[in-house]
Amino acid sequence: MKHFDHNQQRRRVLKAMASAGLLAGIDALLPAYAQTSSGHLATPASDVPGGRPGPVTMDIAIRREGIKIAGGEASATTLNRTIPGPIVELWEGHDAVLRVTNHLAKESSSIHWHGILLPFQMDGVPGVTFPGIAPGKTFEARFPVRQYGTYWYHSHTGLQEQTGLYGPIVIHPKEPEPFSYDRDYVVQLSDWTFEDPYRVMAKLKKMSDYYNFNQRTVGKFADDIQSAGLSPTLRDRLAWGNMRMSPTDIADITGYTYTYLMNGRHPAGNWTGLFKPGERIRLRFINSGAMSFFNVRIPGLAMTVVQADGQNVEPVETDEFQIGVAETYDVIVKPQADQAYTIMAESMDRSGYARGTLAPRAGMTAAIPPLREPPVRTMIDMGMDMSSMDMGSMDGGGMQKAPGSNMAMSESRSGGMKGMQDMKHTGHDMSDMQKNADKGMAGMKGMGGMQGMEKMQGVDSMMESAGPIVARHGPDQHGPGNITVANVQRDRLAEPGTGLENVGHRVLTYSQLRNVKPMADKREPSHTFELHLTGNMERYMWSFDGKEFHEVTSPIDFPYGERVRLILVNDTMMEHPIHLHGMFMELENGQGDRLPFKHTINVRAAERVSLLITADEPGRWAFHCHLLYHMEMGMFRVVRVMDQTGANNV
Repeated sequence: MKHFDHNQQRRRVLKAMASAGLLAGIDALLPAYAQTSSGHLATPASDVPGGRPGPVTMDIAIRREGIKIAGGEASATTLNRTIPGPIVELWEGHDAVLRVTNHLAKESSSIHWHGILLPFQMDGVPGVTFPGIAPGKTFEARFPVRQYGTYWYHSHTGLQEQTGLYGPIVIHPKEPEPFSYDRDYVVQLSDWTFEDPYRVMAKLKKMSDYYNFNQRTVGKFADDIQSAGLSPTLRDRLAWGNMRMSPTDIADITGYTYTYLMNGRHPAGNWTGLFKPGERIRLRFINSGAMSFFNVRIPGLAMTVVQADGQNVEPVETDEFQIGVAETYDVIVKPQADQAYTIMAESMDRSGYARGTLAPRAGMTAAIPPLREPPVRTMIDMGMDMSSMDMGSMDGGGMQKAPGSNMAMSESRSGGMKGMQDMKHTGHDMSDMQKNADKGMAGMKGMGGMQGMEKMQGVDSMMESAGPIVARHGPDQHGPGNITVANVQRDRLAEPGTGLENVGHRVLTYSQLRNVKPMADKREPSHTFELHLTGNMERYMWSFDGKEFHEVTSPIDFPYGERVRLILVNDTMMEHPIHLHGMFMELENGQGDRLPFKHTINVRAAERVSLLITADEPGRWAFHCHLLYHMEMGMFRVVRVMDQTGANNV
């Protein structure tokens, strides 16, 4: 594929340099955990004041300096002179004092402690919780550690995160963990570009598909006509044209400019974690990418997921998982053979990969799987009601309708989707949704060429995997910031990630995540808030409810101490990892009273997701899409929780 030429050339050069030993010096520029490691993560007790884990005081310095990274040299923003930054290692039940000093000459900066429960004044979001850290100044975040697990930290100032300002957080629990392991590794995934991030954003504003070289061509159009017929091919192209989208729009920014990193190393750098055959290895996967989803697998090894977003879940054995931007997954693997294994983190659009190795000895490698074919968007992602099509003429004697396509929610999810049928949202009259199917697609009903559409887009496969329809969209009253709506909204929690629908092995889904403990707050929600994730891909505008952040005049007010339900509806045809600061969300995924905690939830195209929140953390909290350029372009809001008195002082 032509759009891989840029990275293929770079990889050839890097491999040649690696074989010649010319990359060895990069270890001096990486934190300890990013070098070839023996897997002993925790600070030895003898090195902790008092002889045991306890309070932690740590200094973090932000600098702009030249650094070797991704096989080249760049002016980057570092944390304690490294990219990624050092591990912030804390202990549950003890205090943390984190002092961040800004050594940048002319820029303000910040650090947000992603997923951490703390006073909102310590959260590190300029303009929301504090003014930022001015050049030459130090900000001290002081808070009691009230949780355990794997998290991370990053700048919340402009696009600084893309230039290197991120690092891992590991919090050791005060109680014994419900699983055991012999070695412990952080595996931090990220994306790096040698371009100025603001130049990248300017290109996206001028041409939203600037970095997408996987476009449908005239030759492909002719091939589709030959295999599917002229009429269905024209209808397909017209549908996507009306949406101002391409079915190949999987990622805004691709491997054309990105090098994908694992613990700060490019693929040829090959981060390695050591083991002895028969040991249990804990891998703490953190997606610190600015814009990249990763599909993670270790060929030859099953992975047992034991934590999601830092919180324990009942163990789930799987072969691959998709990790959205800002999510974390902790897994246990048990290599038995005296051989190396490749940790493969393939970008969701298949334009590149990050790679590392688990091995009994340093210097060992394993085969790197070839990149798989890029996925494409489907009519399901358009938010179409597939059940309205006449499937009786399909090859093979017809087709089974998608589960729940009669508008009834599936029994397995009725608990998880409770309350979705009576939601209220400004501009979306749910009672009128039935009358507002997509008129532009209605002409496809009963068309004789659907056999061709099946061949061209795999309709029957989509229908079998599509989640149940849980609601229809009402009249759209959004502004120019929202060019499309999901006419039908589906529960997609049981679906594997984009591109993993037919891989032939086990793939983790959100529906499998189950808390190890019953929920503490079993009250019915007293308030429901519904937000639509909206955008105009052609103009590269991103928003909630069609309004960019600068257009919003007031925060979203959660009443203190109340149980609230948050409904997220994705009207766009792209995934959005939505992050709420300061509080965990409980994902209504049909697991009864064992709903999993999430600080970041990936909302798929045309999906409707329900979350429960106990609003017990007073303050002003950022709420946004964690795709960095989407957040910067307006997909950002503030959630406000009043204090116990109800006073408007936050």
